[in-house]
Amino acid sequence: MRLLVANPNTSPQVTELCERAARAVASPGTEIVPLTGRFGARVINSRAENAVAAHAMLDLLAEHVPGADAVLLAVSYDTGLLAAREVLGVPVVGMTEAAMHAACLLGTRFGLVTFGTPGVYRELVAQYGLAGRLAGIRAITASPIDAYANPRTVDDLVAAAAAALVTEAEAEVVVLCGAAMAGMPPRIADRVPVPVLDGIAAGVGLCEMLVRLKPIKARAGSLAHPGERPTIGLAPALEALLKG
Repeated sequence: MRLLVANPNTSPQVTELCERAARAVASPGTEIVPLTGRFGARVINSRAENAVAAHAMLDLLAEHVPGADAVLLAVSYDTGLLAAREVLGVPVVGMTEAAMHAACLLGTRFGLVTFGTPGVYRELVAQYGLAGRLAGIRAITASPIDAYANPRTVDDLVAAAAAALVTEAEAEVVVLCGAAMAGMPPRIADRVPVPVLDGIAAGVGLCEMLVRLKPIKARAGSLAHPGERPTIGLAPALEALLKG
């Protein structure tokens, strides 16, 4: 299968982290195709930047989805998830969505460790209907850029935050919310007494499962393609995608 790992941030270093993490867990025969946003924020860290990134994500996918079997959104806000599902004919999985649902299969309550503002992640948890399973959120004092510039320091911060979620919030699973945390769980597992998940590893597995299930594209409901709409000024590939 051909799996697009799409990062709408404009930081290729984050894409490279996600690519390595995806290749490490992909099944034989799964081709990982990394993509990086062409415009927008270097690292998404606000609702406004996320809105711009949703356009960048759709633009990216419209160009590269022909020939792909599934899409994994390599961005912790799951940017443009429902919009992509609406217009694409292949399974689309958000990395944080994947990790949170996987966490629900391993424990009764999960905690989140993030780089960003906890409020945005609370909104995401609520959107997925999982607020009752959330034990708590810890934001570390580092940025995604630090994750590849000073990985040991960030590992230490994440491990401490994850352990605190277990002892202080009774989390039974910890989800690492950040594309730049991809591949981190094995490095901190000995310092956290519960399972630790990252969205890229969880998302690759879920994408492979969905491809094997061979689901049809919805022709009814909110995720059916909305049909042709007049547009102006869009990239040709995106304009064609929106026309269906």
